[in-house]
Amino acid sequence: MVKLVIQIPCYNEEKTLPSVLADLPKKIEGIKEIEVQIIDDGCTDKTVEVARKHGCHIVSYVGNKGLGVAFKTGMEEALHRGADILVNTDGDHQYPGKYIAELVQPILRGKADMVIGDRQTSKISHFSPIKKFFQWLGSSLTRFLSGTRVNDSVSGFRAYSKEAMLQLNVVSTFSYVLDTIVQAGKKGLKVTNITITTNKPTRSSRLFKNIFQHMKKSGSNLVRVFVMYEPFKFFAYVSGFFIVCGLIPLLRYLWFLFQGSGDGHIQSLLAGSVLLLSGVTLFGVGVLADLNAINRKLIEESLYMQKKGMYGGNEKLKGRKYER
Repeated sequence: MVKLVIQIPCYNEEKTLPSVLADLPKKIEGIKEIEVQIIDDGCTDKTVEVARKHGCHIVSYVGNKGLGVAFKTGMEEALHRGADILVNTDGDHQYPGKYIAELVQPILRGKADMVIGDRQTSKISHFSPIKKFFQWLGSSLTRFLSGTRVNDSVSGFRAYSKEAMLQLNVVSTFSYVLDTIVQAGKKGLKVTNITITTNKPTRSSRLFKNIFQHMKKSGSNLVRVFVMYEPFKFFAYVSGFFIVCGLIPLLRYLWFLFQGSGDGHIQSLLAGSVLLLSGVTLFGVGVLADLNAINRKLIEESLYMQKKGMYGGNEKLKGRKYER
């Protein structure tokens, strides 16, 4: 029996939640049980009352802690309740529920560990040209850093297999969408997309005030997660930049020194030495960070085995060969 948990993180969504719940599928081929789970992220309106009226399972905690914490809490609860597949959708009814059946199919067929709904952001009429450009840029950067073929990196409409839930560890309080993609890529989980359309917006985003704030938060989060999993590569690039910048003035100084006029170019020697020393220091930091990353990997493997012992693996999907 395959159990699907549909998760909806909510922060004051009493107006839109009824339409979201009404739009969810009641039956899906290959799924024996469907449960709807509401994450109460510090709601102060009647969201919880609406969810309870519709028979949803409710997970609450004190205060508004952010989307990342809401998703992490919900994923842990879904595992605890025996979910084989977790679908995450938004409480503002951005994503049509009709796509959920299609979203879970690659996991049911053993073709994917994570499935992301591609909103086709270039075709969304209420997105400005600059927003469309940065959406494309962000997804391109995410593909490069994660090694996956994700078309819409910030889409919150996703399905996760139990294996993905066991392996992924959310480390961001702002949002989980980028760091889980990078983690999935680095851990060899299969990520794929399905094409979807979105409903008209019901409200402005609560995650950020404008596109530039979103870029700042998402970019810093993406770089941080990449450094976690590829620290040596990151510091090697940065240290290489400083070393090259340091060699240029040093070579300039040596050129003048051989010409007999080195005394007038001491500033090149000082600048080059500082930059070169910084580059070598950063390279050393990269070596130490890489050793620390090995320890983190061992800890994550231990955590994975603990969670697998608690919640079990994909027994109900056993025998399905994943195409890596």
